Amino acid sequence: MAKKDIDWSNLGFDYLKTDYRYVSNFKDGAWDEGEIVTDNNITMSECACVLQYAQTCFEGLKAYTTEDGRIVCFRPDLNAERMAMTAKRLEMPVFDEKRFVDAVVEVVKANEAWVPPFGSGATLYIRPYMFGINSVIGVKPASEYQFRIFTTPVGPYFKGGAKPIVITVSDFDRAAPHGTGNIKAGLNYAMSLHPIMEAHRNGFAENMYLDAATRTKVEETGGANFIFVTKDGTIVTPKSDSILPSITRRSLMTVAEDILGMKVEHREVYFDEVKDFAECGLCGTAAVISPVGKIVHGDQEIAFPSGMEEMGPTIKKLYDTLTGIQMGKIEGPEGWVKTIM
Repeated sequence: MAKKDIDWSNLGFDYLKTDYRYVSNFKDGAWDEGEIVTDNNITMSECACVLQYAQTCFEGLKAYTTEDGRIVCFRPDLNAERMAMTAKRLEMPVFDEKRFVDAVVEVVKANEAWVPPFGSGATLYIRPYMFGINSVIGVKPASEYQFRIFTTPVGPYFKGGAKPIVITVSDFDRAAPHGTGNIKAGLNYAMSLHPIMEAHRNGFAENMYLDAATRTKVEETGGANFIFVTKDGTIVTPKSDSILPSITRRSLMTVAEDILGMKVEHREVYFDEVKDFAECGLCGTAAVISPVGKIVHGDQEIAFPSGMEEMGPTIKKLYDTLTGIQMGKIEGPEGWVKTIM
């Protein structure tokens, strides 16, 4: 199939309507068979549960073209598993995990012409999401839901190389203990919008959130997990029941330990020890790893020895290895890369 006539190398991280999307409806206690459709509009009541009580969740993953011409995606089974966990916490019906992966494959195949070519730096972003669609005025879960997947081509996250960013410690709390910080609910992202805009207005790229209970331990940013490197080369990631279990972070830890032979620790990280780390990064689907050069907390500034010019050597090795696996250049663990076509 011929590719769309797009300047792939100049795409941003924005929505661009593609030809097809997947839709399945839950009604009378069951999901229908689902279908590929062309209409990207959604019609619902003004009193739809999602509009009144934010009963919605989502996932994000990407499809890539490998060097040998295959179209693949990375660990979609973990996105399916995480959405199932989120749905249970929000009293939403679980969309079967195998059906989730099958739907991802189906919608990517349908939009083959929109999958960027190898070497362009661009990818096809895949957004599965679910929401309560029937009218609800009393505070209760919806009884009808819609599960959808759309795709959109996006450009390389780093144009001209990954330059380290400066972040700040937020005065706001991201998630309460025993709250919803460990699921991918839309409401978590809504509450992060004001803090991130405040950070941007003050000249910072992102927020570091501390734990709400004691404000002494590192949690995550509004949309990415932290990864630290000690001066002796140990990989450290914060552990908390309020942190979203990032698929990228979990994959990087496996890469570090099983492929690169590094020592890995997944534990509570106190803010007081951050100044002693050699490198810092933010990991997630969009960028894989965004290097952090400096953290500002009030009058305190923590500048990492890796500097403000480029990724630190350990984080770069992790980044290159994981992206190599995703693009088919490096053999990864069995089942990590799913061939779509």
